[in-house]
Amino acid sequence: MKTRDKFLLSAAIASMFAAAPAAQAADKITLMVGGYEKIIYLPAKLAEGLGYFKDEGLNVELLNEGAGVDAENEMLAGAVQGVVGFYDHCVDLQAKGKYIESVVQMAHAPGEVELVSSKQPQVKSMADLKGKTMGVTGLGSSTNFLTQYMMVKAGVPLGQFTSLPVGAGTTFIMAMQQDKIQAGMTTEPTVTRLLKTGEARVLVDLRTAEKTKEALGGTYPAASLYMPTDWVEKNKPTVQKLANAFVKTLRYINTHSAAEIAEKMPKDFYVGDKAGYIKALEGGKAMFTTDGVMPKGGPETVLSVLGSFSPNLKGKKIDLSKTYTTEFVAKVK
Repeated sequence: MKTRDKFLLSAAIASMFAAAPAAQAADKITLMVGGYEKIIYLPAKLAEGLGYFKDEGLNVELLNEGAGVDAENEMLAGAVQGVVGFYDHCVDLQAKGKYIESVVQMAHAPGEVELVSSKQPQVKSMADLKGKTMGVTGLGSSTNFLTQYMMVKAGVPLGQFTSLPVGAGTTFIMAMQQDKIQAGMTTEPTVTRLLKTGEARVLVDLRTAEKTKEALGGTYPAASLYMPTDWVEKNKPTVQKLANAFVKTLRYINTHSAAEIAEKMPKDFYVGDKAGYIKALEGGKAMFTTDGVMPKGGPETVLSVLGSFSPNLKGKKIDLSKTYTTEFVAKVK
């Protein structure tokens, strides 16, 4: 082939490729979950299992972090783009000058339970835990926030009880078995595991909206997808895809049985007790929203709870409208 002919052929091939649409690579997103085996954060793994992220053209990597406060720190450091964790961090961080917002509100109840060890039969109320050591997932975590609020509300000032970070699952159970903690706040399926063995009993139940209102004075929006506000503003198409996937997942939860949902979850989440996992999920499904929308009055309850004990909020003016957005969930078809 002559040199001129080779040049023309190469030019034709180059023109053909230039005219073809470029293959769209999936958007790579990394989300940190504050313990993705916890039922309160079930939508993250369920969305992955149902293929909803891929359906939206997203390549989502879920990283696991046992405490929400540690997940929050990873996001602030720029290691991840968002966190599946409690909304109350959005309020707490604004008081520190950092703006993050809930873009999908997954739950309108914490799904947490204050358990007391069966070795403490004299404990009948939060006030009886004065001088005791209480388990939380991490210092600065939502379990710590709620524990501090309920103790102060019961008339026990900060400093007259101890919060000990013990994580969740097996580490929480071992801490209670070894009497390192006399009570503690945890989630399903850890709650069901301890109740089944009789090693603990329920002191305060925050697994439903009704019981949460009794204990906290109002609706307490909890599990959410929260992200830095500046990142959301710069990446709206990607955030919309995430909202689409999570709202579809919430609809799935609302329209399927606990047994059907359990089948979509990793088998090791059952911790050897599938029936117990399904039972816990049946009792906890009601905590999830059906549309990802922030419940009315919820942010105000969170601010009231945190403001009652947290020195971070003393004298600070919090703009709740900047702690969440419904822009994306409102557009989900």
